[in-house]
Amino acid sequence: MDADQGLFVPLILGIVEGLTEFLPVSSTAHILLLSELLGFKDPANTFAVLIQLGAILAIITVYFARLWTLLRDALSGKGYAWRFALGVALASIPAALAGVLAHDFIKSVLQESMLVICLMLVIGGVILLIVDRLPLRPRYDDIYTYPVWLYAVIGIFQMLALVPGVSRSGATIVGSLLFGTDKRSAAEFTFFIALPIMAGAFVYDLYKNIDVITADVGTNILIGFVAAFAAGALVVRYLLAFVSRFGFTPFAIWRILVGGIGLIGIVALGWGG
Repeated sequence: MDADQGLFVPLILGIVEGLTEFLPVSSTAHILLLSELLGFKDPANTFAVLIQLGAILAIITVYFARLWTLLRDALSGKGYAWRFALGVALASIPAALAGVLAHDFIKSVLQESMLVICLMLVIGGVILLIVDRLPLRPRYDDIYTYPVWLYAVIGIFQMLALVPGVSRSGATIVGSLLFGTDKRSAAEFTFFIALPIMAGAFVYDLYKNIDVITADVGTNILIGFVAAFAAGALVVRYLLAFVSRFGFTPFAIWRILVGGIGLIGIVALGWGG
């Protein structure tokens, strides 16, 4: 990351990270595409991962009461809390293991391909649009009582998000809806499984790339972190009400538009070349 790029760019990128992290639009795709457009240099694509800590803290802040209740009930031996903890683990472990094994390939190959990112935005948008309009009959509307097998299925779908442009929340929401959840709880569960996945990615990426984090780079990350926290808190607070009213179609259309514009830029202007 080039310190001469000023503080405005990392601020904008942090806001975009916070706004898109929990939406089914792929925050990674938005950060990488916007970085390309703004000429933001990010060696090893570390900035996008490390500022996710702001989004993690946004979840903890907004959901603090529920997280504290879950922890308290688990420590007091209540079965539902331990069952839910198992569910979060089942939904998180597959993507975590695959992410570690494919870390270098994802960073050095997939995240360097603007074509892959834009294609995944468009394809994922079309899939999300179709699934959102299917006449599905929800059987599960409480994240605490999802069947154990459903947690595992959601975990398998989350692995798809290792491909930049797919979207972690988008993949898990599609999987959840196809296997019987309602839209609100599908979106809500993505908040909880984001915590271990994003925290793990933060720690692992920090460990792998600590040598490239200079004082100037750290300043950029700090600015992006604060912006991501503020924007992410707004999204976490209001997303479920929005989804309950409008569904996921607006996000699907947005994905298709952004991906389409990116593809035009690649072909006509040589973006990412």
